[in-house]
Amino acid sequence: MRLARAPGRVNLIGDHTDYNLGLALPMAVGFETTVTFSASSDAFVLLSSDLQPGTVRISLRGQPDPHGPPWGRLAAAIVALVGPHSGGVGRIATTVPVGAGLASSAAFCVALSLALGARLPSHELARLCQQAEATIGADVGLMDPLVALEGGLLLIDFSTMRTERIVIPPTAEVVVVHSGQYRRLADTPYRQRRLECQAAAAALGSPLGLASLDAISTIADPVLRRRARHVVTECDRVRAMATALGNNDLRAAGSVMIESHRSLAEDFEASTERVDALVARLLGTEGVFGARMTGGGFGGCVVAICERGALDDVRWSEERWPVQPGAGASVSSS
Repeated sequence: MRLARAPGRVNLIGDHTDYNLGLALPMAVGFETTVTFSASSDAFVLLSSDLQPGTVRISLRGQPDPHGPPWGRLAAAIVALVGPHSGGVGRIATTVPVGAGLASSAAFCVALSLALGARLPSHELARLCQQAEATIGADVGLMDPLVALEGGLLLIDFSTMRTERIVIPPTAEVVVVHSGQYRRLADTPYRQRRLECQAAAAALGSPLGLASLDAISTIADPVLRRRARHVVTECDRVRAMATALGNNDLRAAGSVMIESHRSLAEDFEASTERVDALVARLLGTEGVFGARMTGGGFGGCVVAICERGALDDVRWSEERWPVQPGAGASVSSS
């Protein structure tokens, strides 16, 4: 039997930059998805989950049961790409909030891939998971599966795939607060934003993550110019955030997060009224240095950096979680 686990993540800063070959600063967190898998001589994989009743029967060629739960399509894509030598029975459990922007689907893909026997370098396995999500209409970047595999707080340069571990100052507390607005990324304008970024990059002749502000001023279409401006300035903010954390300057780190949210809401139009209201309320709370939406957007969670204990139970009834850098994915056999 194999037991595989993979964490969720919160992105401190750098959203919609990974698929533009820019910079991001995501952090693996304590929420995780686990998959226990017992191999057999069967020609199919039988999976069940604690999220929904029922089972999914998947052929080794990756054909799912058409009457199974919706997550079966993603599981089938993983089976097809991993190509296990034999079938078996698996059980999936998770503590990652679904639809909250904390990379529940990436944790699912990574854990299931490892449980099925995938043994690839992190970058290659992250691409496999990315490809699996694309088959169900979620054209995600590499950030989520990569940080799930490697763990910690990572400064990632997606133009070179170089990573650098960053330390959270001991005086800081990172808190994830749920807006209460759940969403499935494939049902949001996320794909449209990717297409807009592709069009802006085509107009420039280079990836947005490698462009300059002077260059994007030449983009004629005002919508594409705003999308590009977010990506270029967000990459600058990722660098500034990493420097601020290294200097234990929480006020500077908070200011960068505030600028990031404004850019995501105005230039990228990836926020919502509910998320904006939550960010504003957090910024009005004593001891909070900065807050911003996190993840693909259009709902989900907000991440805040603050003094320890700033978000107490008296003033805050919303679902929230203090988080710390967590370990990357792992697999064991028994």
